Amino acid sequence: MTMDDHKPALQRKIIHVDMDAFFASVEQRDHPELRGKPVAVGGGSERGVVAAASYEARKFGVHSAMASVTAKRKCPELIFVRGNFETYRAVSKQIHEVFAEYTPLIEPLSLDEAYLDVTENLKGIASATQIAEEIREKIHAATQLTASAGVSYNKFLAKLASDQNKPDGLFVIKPAMGPSFAASLPVKKFHGIGPATAAKMNRLGLYTGADIRAQSLDFLEQHFGVSGRYYYGISRGIDHRQVRPDRERKSIGAENTFFTDTTDFDTAWGFLEPLIDKVWTYVEAKQIKGRTVTLKVKFSDFRIITRSRSGLVPVASREQLAQFTRVLLEGVFPVGKGIRLLGVSMSSLGEKAEETQAQLSLSL
Repeated sequence: MTMDDHKPALQRKIIHVDMDAFFASVEQRDHPELRGKPVAVGGGSERGVVAAASYEARKFGVHSAMASVTAKRKCPELIFVRGNFETYRAVSKQIHEVFAEYTPLIEPLSLDEAYLDVTENLKGIASATQIAEEIREKIHAATQLTASAGVSYNKFLAKLASDQNKPDGLFVIKPAMGPSFAASLPVKKFHGIGPATAAKMNRLGLYTGADIRAQSLDFLEQHFGVSGRYYYGISRGIDHRQVRPDRERKSIGAENTFFTDTTDFDTAWGFLEPLIDKVWTYVEAKQIKGRTVTLKVKFSDFRIITRSRSGLVPVASREQLAQFTRVLLEGVFPVGKGIRLLGVSMSSLGEKAEETQAQLSLSL
């Protein structure tokens, strides 16, 4: 029996909704003088990093996780704004209220994107495409912001579809299209395949989904471990993961890869700040906290180290999370090899924010 024999009994209808340049678009909405201009959220300092970029800025090659000095060089007219996460959370709540009109099966990925299972929906609408169109219209009416959506029969393809017609677009991948669509894509476009894995695939002669599909499951598991089975499936347009609205998360984290390896502490710290913002935004939105802070570092030779510290009570503020992350980063420096990736996460989750007033002290 092959993976292709494990078909779901009911063909699912999945929508992936992704807001367009969310943080930057909110700033342009709320500040008319920024409309039509290249805007970057965060990263205003010399050592800072761009957290989000408007589409006007993206035309110049500016993107999230880019060093501020690089962004300014690419786009001299770039306008940096600090950002307002309270506003972003409020807008995200409006967006999720629209989702909830159609289905309780909502799996948020961040403030600005989510999977929805509308196979059996609250309005009894047979067409997932119609639902996606209605959701996009209602989001715009409620927030004056645009959203892109992807519709398909599984999460992997729905996520890919939402990127096809950005911004303010809708794309549908029907079951008959799924395998050929996956086969035609470069591996670097696959959700779940990062730059390092894509480079490894290229070294093995795997450049497209079709190249992966030509390999045996044994070959993929030999070279990619347990992820090999996932790659085997998605290269065939197969993904049986369910939309899980109540998924219990053991940790909350964010990470990103440098475009150029660095040995400089200030550059590394500037790179971590938007990741800290992302983690803290999620824990606040979910009203949960964590007791353990972990720093992840990947070096230019692909060696990975982690440094963690736990307290008796949860981290109580974004400032504390930043403080403890910085202490962990200081413990890594000086470095002998360049850093290519950094990440920060919180674990030992579960306590409600309103129950957490005590200060966390880390014994280093």
